[in-house]
Amino acid sequence: MDFGVGSYGFGFLAGVLSTLSPCVLPILPILLGSALAAHRKAPLALAAGLALSYAVIGTTLAWAGASLGVDLSGLRVVGAVLLAAFGLILISAPLQQRFATVTSGIGNAGNAFISKLALDGLKGQFIVGLALGIVWSPCVGPTLGAAIVLASRGSHLPQVALLMAIFGLGAALPVGVIAYLCKRLGVPS
Repeated sequence: MDFGVGSYGFGFLAGVLSTLSPCVLPILPILLGSALAAHRKAPLALAAGLALSYAVIGTTLAWAGASLGVDLSGLRVVGAVLLAAFGLILISAPLQQRFATVTSGIGNAGNAFISKLALDGLKGQFIVGLALGIVWSPCVGPTLGAAIVLASRGSHLPQVALLMAIFGLGAALPVGVIAYLCKRLGVPS
């Protein structure tokens, strides 16, 4: 299956929504404050690491599904059910809270790992971004899952990788925008 512009647009929107999800957005000010304190361009490094991490995770999962010979008709049914479930989670605050509660153990372990990383400079913030993609994957499951289901329908790995890269860019965009809005408004780091 070849992707149309709408598929890539959906991937980008899913990425944006993943960063603006209720279990990610409250953590952003702390991360961005640390990034801005580390280096003036550190939020870009953090966003780049996050985008790359999501792109690699999503592409790997979509590729693994195709490589394992998962029946596409069955995958479509499962994908439709997952998309519907993720849609319900996204529009329901109580369901979002339950999803965040169920996946919080993974997130807490990841946050403990991130707290051990050296956050100095651009390299450190890029590594933090890479780690955040892994840590936040369960938390952004509804949007990342939707993008992976869509990507897994692709017949060519470069298309799948491009779709997941666009998802990653969508996830990175709010990070960069929020960081530089805070800096421009003089919000202390």
